[in-house]
Amino acid sequence: MKVAEAFANSSLDDIKAALAGGTLTVYSVARPLTADLPVDRSSVLAVFTFASPAFGERSEDGEAPVFVEETVAAEDVGTPGFARACTVDGTVAADFSAGPGTREIKFAEVSCSKGAPVKVALFKIQEEDGWPERKDYFESRPRPGYAMPQTL
Repeated sequence: MKVAEAFANSSLDDIKAALAGGTLTVYSVARPLTADLPVDRSSVLAVFTFASPAFGERSEDGEAPVFVEETVAAEDVGTPGFARACTVDGTVAADFSAGPGTREIKFAEVSCSKGAPVKVALFKIQEEDGWPERKDYFESRPRPGYAMPQTL
């Protein structure tokens, strides 16, 4: 999970509570370096709306997200790469890895086809080297318009 800066000091339970009524948008490519960066060169595959509360009781298998509709129709064709969770007012809370293999969110199918049903089969938050993740690590490569990190 990559937490947006607005939620960097929030607990996992606070983030889950903030997602009540929000959305989980599934995209077709790898996630941006941080949840604060816009999504570009990616296609929206599906959009889930969280219920209120957004999560039920956690089990040994992972989180228990509660959506308004358990299954949604795919909006485009592709293989999920990540999912972005936003609050009801559209504020980005976090990005999650998605797709087959060792990912935080797994779906009932490996890929999406326009109009076909999409269903979350497993939702397991991975803290990846601490939580929230280290900004100096994920923003350490040079990019146009961004200053190089001062320390590594």
